[in-house]
Amino acid sequence: MRVEVVYAFPRTCYSVEVGIEEGATVADAVRAAMALEPFRSLPASRPPPDANKVGIFGRAVAPDTRVSDGDRVELYRDLAQDPRELRRERAGTS
Repeated sequence: MRVEVVYAFPRTCYSVEVGIEEGATVADAVRAAMALEPFRSLPASRPPPDANKVGIFGRAVAPDTRVSDGDRVELYRDLAQDPRELRRERAGTS
């Protein structure tokens, strides 16, 4: 079965398609992706992905969630700033 694993930044997106066995989990797909380029040699300026912050097609899931053929596993980064605080700052309120 084939699964795409992606890790995105504001101006760059790393993506790789991995072949995994039927019944594999999100964590299995992430492990397989980390062994391949471009994940294997992410620049030092990029924080390594947290295997516990993952999703499938934009929906957060646990690492032990089983994947299906054709799924897109997404690795999430920490937010640089709380979106609510950012909106307050833009609105000029606290």
